[in-house]
Amino acid sequence: MKNLFYLIILLLGFPVGYYLAHIAKEEIKKWRKRLLGLCSVCLVSAVGISFTGFEYKFPVILSLFFIMIVSLVIVWKSYN
Repeated sequence: MKNLFYLIILLLGFPVGYYLAHIAKEEIKKWRKRLLGLCSVCLVSAVGISFTGFEYKFPVILSLFFIMIVSLVIVWKSYN
């Protein structure tokens, strides 16, 4: 049941990204590089946390992937 909840949260990253991309079209053009930098920091952090003995590492890694999904959707929609 908990895994289904985590999957739903990850899938909600796509509509959130579309919504944010629709709201802030002008600002996104200026922030593309920063959003891609945020994605790379999240990826490096997720990989780094996965090798530690951190107690809540699975929810933290999923949160970082949620941030990555939202940021990548925003950057992808900014080119349209």
